[in-house]
Amino acid sequence: MSEPQSDHTPPLRLFNSLTRQLEDFVPVHEGEARVYTCGPTVYNYPHIGNMRAYVFADVLGRTLSFKGYKLSHVINITDVGHLTDDADAGEDKLEKQASREAKSIWDIARHYTEAYWADIRALNIREPMQWSIATDYVPQMIAFAERIAAAHCYELDSGLYFDVSTVADYGRLARAATEEGEGRIEQVDGKRHPADFAIWRKTPPGEKRQMEWDSPWGRGAPGWHLECSVMSGALLGFPFDIHTGGIDHREIHHPNEIAQNQAFVEAERGCGCADLALDVPAHSGAKLWMHNNFLVERSGKMSKSSGEFLRLQLLIDKGYHPLAYRLMCLQAHYRSELEFSWEGLGAALVRLKRMVMAVAAHQAVVLGESLARSPKAAWSAKFAPLLDRFDASISDDLNTPVALTVLEEVVALKRVDPNEKLAAIAAMDAVLGLNLLTVDRQDLRIRPKSATITEAEIEAILTRRKEARAARDFATSDALRDELAAKGVEVMDGDAVLGWEWKLGE
Repeated sequence: MSEPQSDHTPPLRLFNSLTRQLEDFVPVHEGEARVYTCGPTVYNYPHIGNMRAYVFADVLGRTLSFKGYKLSHVINITDVGHLTDDADAGEDKLEKQASREAKSIWDIARHYTEAYWADIRALNIREPMQWSIATDYVPQMIAFAERIAAAHCYELDSGLYFDVSTVADYGRLARAATEEGEGRIEQVDGKRHPADFAIWRKTPPGEKRQMEWDSPWGRGAPGWHLECSVMSGALLGFPFDIHTGGIDHREIHHPNEIAQNQAFVEAERGCGCADLALDVPAHSGAKLWMHNNFLVERSGKMSKSSGEFLRLQLLIDKGYHPLAYRLMCLQAHYRSELEFSWEGLGAALVRLKRMVMAVAAHQAVVLGESLARSPKAAWSAKFAPLLDRFDASISDDLNTPVALTVLEEVVALKRVDPNEKLAAIAAMDAVLGLNLLTVDRQDLRIRPKSATITEAEIEAILTRRKEARAARDFATSDALRDELAAKGVEVMDGDAVLGWEWKLGE
């Protein structure tokens, strides 16, 4: 924790998708928090809905650090095995993209991994303890599959399949029987049950994939679900504390991971299937399963299927700083749907600018010297209640909307010690990740790609306008404002906080 706020810090309570209830976080290993996050399939650029999952996971990790836990966070990179249907139909997403772009699958994976990492940096998402690359773990995947095959799998011409009837409580995470959780699973000839899934896919006769390996079941590639079970267990150990992902994973991917985890632990312990029922959540491989909800736009859930989708670079091209999108995510609870609109993004940018400018004013007073020497201030009676309220809000299932309002109360405080104030802001921002002490208003002013007027020209017109207003020549002032508006520049001098700020539209 950055600094103890009181002798009675609230327990961290998180919503467990497996039990559908809030639970106190009690780590498997005292003082540690081990977290696995389902990462991207690197066949295309991530859209901003994808990136909401990583903002959520980042806030979770920052909160665990704030609460005093040693964080071990793993995010995987899927560079093989993910089919276009998410279940057992369609083509491998990377093979398909490699064919479309006439590049090697390895080049495709490398390019889109780098693009994803660039978005991670732009959104101020902390690096995990480890990025786990799926193709680095294929030998372990084969060994894992061999360990569970006799009791839980059967072989077809198309691959090795997991029989979901061999584990207890299959589908409990998805609530498949009542919430239509099996809706996207398609039939494969020979499967014993519709929900059975491939853990090894054989290369069809006469075909050759760019990514394929020898296995006891023939040459082929691992199934998508197998990858996460192997990497999470290998790097964090079963059971680990928290598994995160988007709510779309709750339907197929994560139930299949859980089934594999149960089978593997059963084999390792030499116990029976019934002994690993999910009434004990840890039998799933993780004690808590957490899922963020969708980012939606008016046309519906975001998708890459059309070939045109919102990605972070588009926001930047339109003049919006990536941290404005991060703030937009924080303004909604992670379990709520978040509607995206350009108006909402613009409002988030203005909110961020106000905080940044207020913090900069205090930094100008103290020059950051005391804060740099001692980031852990001894909180005065003025700040302790606010830090306690902030702690209470993030401890309540990561309630970032409330946490933001507490942060803004601190930012707005007057007649307080500026060093203590900056230290309190730093402690809160360590959780929210808005970079309030390092970003300035110039950083937030991004030139839209379509803009033609230069910043120097804008500033020159604004200087003339200020002179006209000082001379009470309001006709000239209005004319200059209209001139700027015609060139896509919005002057915000009516805002008491932003003062003479301006922004470029399209």
